Amino acid sequence: MSQMENGQFLTADPKMFRILQVARNIANSRASVMLYGESGCGKEMFAKFIHQNSSRTVRRMHTVSCSAIPESQLEIEMFGVEANGFGNGTTKQGAIERANDSTLLIKDIEKLPLHLQAKLLRVLQEGEVERIGGKTTHKVNIRLIASSKVSLRECVAQGKFREDLFYRLNIIPIEIPALRNRPKDIDLLTKHFIAVYCLMNAKNPIQISEEALAKLRLWTWPGNVRELENLIERLVLLTNTSVILPEHLNSPAPSSKANDRQLKAGMTIHEAERRLILTTLDYTNQNRTKAAKMLGISIRTLRNKLNEYREVNAI
Repeated sequence: MSQMENGQFLTADPKMFRILQVARNIANSRASVMLYGESGCGKEMFAKFIHQNSSRTVRRMHTVSCSAIPESQLEIEMFGVEANGFGNGTTKQGAIERANDSTLLIKDIEKLPLHLQAKLLRVLQEGEVERIGGKTTHKVNIRLIASSKVSLRECVAQGKFREDLFYRLNIIPIEIPALRNRPKDIDLLTKHFIAVYCLMNAKNPIQISEEALAKLRLWTWPGNVRELENLIERLVLLTNTSVILPEHLNSPAPSSKANDRQLKAGMTIHEAERRLILTTLDYTNQNRTKAAKMLGISIRTLRNKLNEYREVNAI
């Protein structure tokens, strides 16, 4: 299952609509895209959306996960190996070559070892790849999308990531909001997953009460969309009634979204102001006029504050 249906990204969130429009605008370019976001928030689905809206969609998108492949095998998987190299004695194309004229998604790129970062930089600079044990290079035309759960800029400052590669990747940086900050998507995706899993499991249609939805909106969803989907699949399989009620929701870790915006001792005035503004916008359903009036500031001041937060990915 996914957040996509018939090639369209399922969302009802205004922030997501803006981000998706950016994705459509840059889909046909060759510029590298850097996707940031928490685990399970939909980075891979977003990469697929960009690929499917590009001219490269006639070829399959390829994916490499730097955290799922042992370091000893990662170089072979990415760059390939010649028969006279090490391995099983056969020539193998790497993901970079297989993604020629298509899109390559590198997941968890912050885990890519420094010596492989140098090799990837050469691919982006020269448009060619050299297999392990090879004596010639192979021209490639790839659209690179990378994803990370952490700030690559901080990784650069810590000496864990090459600064020159960071700038090559960070041409189009996109921050995907966490599910807890997209309350309208909680409703939309919940109903979507209920319908999907009822169909998959040959069950009669199930509804969800407004009270149950309200309870779901209060959870912080550390696992984001993936966690929501798993919960809904379990509910569909275990619920024997036609309506999911609040008492059916017994997640092991329910917690309030308000905790994410709580004021804490020692917090800077700037951070306290940011949390107050965002909480007020949530309360007014993103109505800026009402929010500005409640906060006692002008709409122009509110707009400037929001632009400031977006520049540092604080929304």
